[in-house]
Amino acid sequence: MKSLVVYSSKSGNTRKLAEAVYGFLDGEKTIAAIADAPDPSEFSFVAVGFWLMGGQPDPESQVFLARLKENQNVYLFATHGAAAGSVHAENAMKKAKEIAGKVHLLATFSCPGEVSPQVIEKASRKNPQPPWLADAPAAKGHPNANDLKMVVRMLEVLDLP
Repeated sequence: MKSLVVYSSKSGNTRKLAEAVYGFLDGEKTIAAIADAPDPSEFSFVAVGFWLMGGQPDPESQVFLARLKENQNVYLFATHGAAAGSVHAENAMKKAKEIAGKVHLLATFSCPGEVSPQVIEKASRKNPQPPWLADAPAAKGHPNANDLKMVVRMLEVLDLP
């Protein structure tokens, strides 16, 4: 199986998840920042990691997601300042699925990612404040060891070739 792991990461949170996914995969594999990603149509499995901006995947990730081909095996994962399982995080993943179109979506995973104090300060001055802001302090230290274990666990249960 030829696998591609691409990620968009402003703070390093999503990159940590991408590296865990890449480390788990066997066979021919490539990892790349989304800006340097090769053509996804050359791969039988593509894992796409992104961060949230305005309640949806960041703009670079949206462009990449739209390039995925129909029926391609895809795994989506994300980091965000919101709580795990929050409406904010769930809606963003839903948006990512819509953009990806008719891929064969194998699994999704999202977890909190630590938000820098500068971003928290800037967001706190907005009116209205972003929905994730109240959850941001609890994201400190994430992704943690358990998050890294769980992003890989999603792949273990798929029993990829």
